[in-house]
Amino acid sequence: MGTQSTPVVAYRVIAADLRAALLRGEFAGGAQLPIESALADHYRVSRQTIRRAFQELVAEGLVERTRGRGTFAANPSRRYLRQFGSIADLMGFAEDTKLEVIEPLRRCVNVEAAGRLRLDGDIVHRLVFTRSFDDAPFSLTTVYLPPDIAERLDDVEEVTRAGAQSNVTIIGVLEAHLGITISEADQSITAESATEALASSLGCSRGAPLLRIDRVYLGLDNAPVELAVAHFLPDHYSYRVNLRRGT
Repeated sequence: MGTQSTPVVAYRVIAADLRAALLRGEFAGGAQLPIESALADHYRVSRQTIRRAFQELVAEGLVERTRGRGTFAANPSRRYLRQFGSIADLMGFAEDTKLEVIEPLRRCVNVEAAGRLRLDGDIVHRLVFTRSFDDAPFSLTTVYLPPDIAERLDDVEEVTRAGAQSNVTIIGVLEAHLGITISEADQSITAESATEALASSLGCSRGAPLLRIDRVYLGLDNAPVELAVAHFLPDHYSYRVNLRRGT
């Protein structure tokens, strides 16, 4: 665990450190976390800062606090939790989840996806995969790529072989194999009912509520390089965004 010299954001850094340790299983369910005074000394901050970091983790359901006893890891949950605020955070999916290809990257016609990728024609390449945490799938994602990008991934097994399992993200594949730098992502969040296909892939009932997150990723030239349409099981996934006041 590191230190942080800026008091305004110190509690967020400390919460992130503790969150990562909890998700790695360093504190078994019910185990006590270090006491406030010990963490305050370690990070060289006030106990109030530590208390605020703990409040973040309590709100996420990762820890429980008992007056007079301390802070304890909550019982293990199959819900996947990650806080997002940057492209790097999105790439963090590769750290602790598994991608399994359901439908490998293939050429298809999709007018809507082509339009969202600002393509002149209606040809795109499509990839479908599940993402799992602790061996439980929590999302099904359909990715659409422009042909000129997809055709350069023909030898990348993680996206071209049905059943392939890996810890990659697609934006990570684009950066690692093609040298594409993702500069930003346009995102929309809605709710949908599970179709028969979604229910089968995610192990839920048809009509069950799902969280849908669409992202269009842009390169440095502001051109779209990927459209990802992901459906998440709310019982297995929690989405957090940190909002800050502008300067």
